[in-house]
Amino acid sequence: MMRSEVMKIAEYLKTYDRPALTVKSNETVGYFAQKIRQHRAGAMVVSDDGRAVLGIMSERDIIYGLADRRGELRLLPVSALMTRRVVSCSSEDQISTVMNLMVTHRIRHVPVTDNNTLVGMIDVLDLIAYRLDQIEKKAKLVTLLQDLDE
Repeated sequence: MMRSEVMKIAEYLKTYDRPALTVKSNETVGYFAQKIRQHRAGAMVVSDDGRAVLGIMSERDIIYGLADRRGELRLLPVSALMTRRVVSCSSEDQISTVMNLMVTHRIRHVPVTDNNTLVGMIDVLDLIAYRLDQIEKKAKLVTLLQDLDE
């Protein structure tokens, strides 16, 4: 079994050390849109204190809100559109488990919480990049071992 298959999220977070972006539930959707644009992010955790996860807000939530509410959208509070049933993981979960969660729930961002406290955010693109890096390292190792055998 490859190491990446049993690597825990905690180890991954040490490698890809980026704080989870948060937005308060009473901020406007317009503010949220500016913030994700500024950070080139696809989602943010909704948290009023930076620790407790109240929900998650993503580009998808804005699109769905636009379809339902049209022009008033940018003035609404984030709490009006956020996804309240958040799929999250723990830092002790394995990367493969989190990837399966993303596929099962058709989501791209998963907040990481320990003891109900936000500790990070996992993005599917980062996991794909990580996995490709692991495959590349394994291929180089195989090539090196083959060269040694010759």
